[in-house]
Amino acid sequence: MQLDPEEMTAVINRLRRAQGQIGGVLKMLEAGADCADVVTQLSAASKALDRAGFAIIATGLEQCITQGDEASGIDRERLQKLFLSLA
Repeated sequence: MQLDPEEMTAVINRLRRAQGQIGGVLKMLEAGADCADVVTQLSAASKALDRAGFAIIATGLEQCITQGDEASGIDRERLQKLFLSLA
C-alpha cells in the first residue's frame, strides 16, 4: 500500500505534531505541571496519532475498493484488524 505524496505529507505533518506534543508532555511531567494540563496535551497527541493511523487505513480501504483485493495485494482481514486496533 502506497500513500500518494499529498496524503503522505499530511500524515507526516500530523505525526510530527504528535511528536512535538509528546515532547511537551515529557517536559511538563519533568517540570511538575498541573495534571489537567498534562492530560489535555496527552489527549491532543493521542488524537493526532489516531488521525494519522486512520488516514493510512483509509488509503488502504480506498485501494481495496478501486483496485480490488487481488490487484492491490491487500488482505481484507488484515486491514480490518489494523483498523480495529485504532479503535
